[in-house]
Amino acid sequence: MRVAIIGSGPAGFYAAEALLKRTDAIVHVDMYDRLPTPFGLVRGGVAPDHQNIKAVTRVYEKTAARPTFRFLGNVCLGRDVSVEELRQHYHQIIYAVGNEADRRLGIPGEGIARCTPASVFIGWYNGHPDYRHAKIDLSVLRVAVVGNGNVAIDAARILLRPPAELEKTDLAEHALEALRNSRVREVFILGRRGPEQASFTPPELKELGEMEEVDPVVLSGELAGCTIPESEGGSQQEKNLKILQSFAARPPAAKSKKLHLRFLVSPAEVIADADGNVAGLVLEKNRLEPQPDGTAQARGTGEIEVLDIGMVLPAIGFAAKRIAGVPYDEKARIIANEDGRVVDPASRAVVPNEYVVGWARTGPQGLIGSHKPASAHVVGHMIADGAGLEARALPEPDTILSLLRQRGVQVVSFDDWKRLEEVEVARGARRGAPRDKITDVAAMLDLLGQH
Repeated sequence: MRVAIIGSGPAGFYAAEALLKRTDAIVHVDMYDRLPTPFGLVRGGVAPDHQNIKAVTRVYEKTAARPTFRFLGNVCLGRDVSVEELRQHYHQIIYAVGNEADRRLGIPGEGIARCTPASVFIGWYNGHPDYRHAKIDLSVLRVAVVGNGNVAIDAARILLRPPAELEKTDLAEHALEALRNSRVREVFILGRRGPEQASFTPPELKELGEMEEVDPVVLSGELAGCTIPESEGGSQQEKNLKILQSFAARPPAAKSKKLHLRFLVSPAEVIADADGNVAGLVLEKNRLEPQPDGTAQARGTGEIEVLDIGMVLPAIGFAAKRIAGVPYDEKARIIANEDGRVVDPASRAVVPNEYVVGWARTGPQGLIGSHKPASAHVVGHMIADGAGLEARALPEPDTILSLLRQRGVQVVSFDDWKRLEEVEVARGARRGAPRDKITDVAAMLDLLGQH
């Protein structure tokens, strides 16, 4: 069996692991990534000050070391190779492309200078090649982060952490320099619903109260009336509420920075100054209306306040990008699928031998570890569907490499990546960091070309 996996993040690597551990068939996996570097969101999305989470790449390296695994970096589906060509060279295809697009607020003023999606900000400080030239202006005193998930928490924490602490992480050098000169002193995390509906994970929320220079501020009025049934071991919502209540009960501290956690407010308009930069954010206060399915819907009350801020970072979710030849679900903004089997978005008919894992399958949900059982579940479908498929003759395995090289594509192998990593680690050692990332694809390819 020969399988192509498009994307080298956690979901892709866990699918590869499940395939390569099969004892009933010999499986060869070719993993593609549009960047020369593997590991997807672990490299480009996990916050630099959470290095322990990045240690999961050691597990992926064991998968990459298997003799029937190949990494083909710097190969972009839809640009360098088509879906139809992959169908000719592989028995089955897995799309593990994640959610590389962001969801928008859809309000007047969005998109003006200093109103930047949090995904761009996070890619910028993580050294993602797509965002290395993003214009992030930290000359403002106050920033609003719109959203109530861990992405919002990450963005706020990086804005408020002392640069001296970040020097020992793999934060991109260009971002480190900007943060050393940052004037940001207050950050507002804004949620349209209540504390009960926030999707923070408790350890990340608790960490906000442990930063030496930062005073977390919660309005006790926005916690009033919150009731969460107590459960054995404590639900995520219950733990979050207790943490927020502890923040609200703290006496004001004379700390140099403040982090405001606000609830039941929706951005209505981004206000610009005379130069076209963000000068404020109009907020409408909300109330919660119970729904028949037991959820709560936020409804505007018409009551307005204006927040005096100089930057807006929307962090309200992600979406899969469209790829030529790959069925796309316009409503859910994911690859069209039924439980991981790719389908035609209109007829819902199954597209034979094509599958999707990770956020491209479900949208942005779950932590890194949750992808392991989820990817294995989809591989179970592949095994069930794939009986006798290996009898179909395919071109020689190296034919696809020859095709790419004929097109002038510099294919990056996993050994090539390890050489890049050696350079990054050596650069990082100079500042006592685990690595100093190379953020320019051309520089990576030049470096490998010199070998």
